[in-house]
Amino acid sequence: MANLPAITIDVVGLNSRLDTLQAAVLRIKLPLLDEYINARRAVADAYDAAFANVPQITTPGRVPYSYHVYHQYTLQLNGASRDELQKFLQERNIPSMIYYPVPAHRQKMFADFGGAAFNLPVTDALTAKVISLPIHTEMDQDQQEYIINSVKSFLN
Repeated sequence: MANLPAITIDVVGLNSRLDTLQAAVLRIKLPLLDEYINARRAVADAYDAAFANVPQITTPGRVPYSYHVYHQYTLQLNGASRDELQKFLQERNIPSMIYYPVPAHRQKMFADFGGAAFNLPVTDALTAKVISLPIHTEMDQDQQEYIINSVKSFLN
């Protein structure tokens, strides 16, 4: 076989394994996965309906060939301050998250790949205006309404 040049590939990530206790819990919960997904989808349906006619909000897109599980429910804010909304929600004991405050291509771990030089204007714009609302399998209607009414109150 001919001498081939050495190829180096850098991979960004981590190797993680479940411990025995986590695996035991997962073994019990896994058969309930469809039920958990449906509960999250019901919360997302309520959010979608509540925010459908709110011009400052774009809800997560849905397509007919996909089945969203809503690990996160992320809004795009149009003309409203994401940081101010987050503060407003926090004052009402409503958790919210900004999962990716710095887009991946601007993070230090991608510097060697030239990420900072990438021109990704949509990604950069979304980074400044997205916020994720609480969504989980045990949310009741009162909690949903409190969150929805609080977001709408902020925007009025």
